[in-house]
Amino acid sequence: MAVKMKNASGMIEISNEVIATVVGGAATDVFGIVGMASKNQIKDNINEILRKENYSRGVVVRQEENGIAVDVYTIVSYGTKISEVSRNVQEKVKYNLETMLGITANSVNVFVQGVRVLPD
Repeated sequence: MAVKMKNASGMIEISNEVIATVVGGAATDVFGIVGMASKNQIKDNINEILRKENYSRGVVVRQEENGIAVDVYTIVSYGTKISEVSRNVQEKVKYNLETMLGITANSVNVFVQGVRVLPD
């Protein structure tokens, strides 16, 4: 499934893989995020932090009437305020989707799949 937008020049179709890459990149840029986690923890491996090429396994995109809804599965750094980090992820994901792809995110749901202690 892909997001389709129509303009005066024709049709633009953006695949969910592209959206997941933009969302994953935005989420991992936020301070306090260790990485992306898989939405299917048991099937994919519970301890795995996803690399850039696998961000689509940690992002769910659903098309709605006038935008999209995004679910982001993350791993947070120990010692950070989870609510603040999650809010920052929501804001950064919405901003990047609007500026890079021209897509409005109606909702960005952040699911914290784990907490990691980072070595000093």
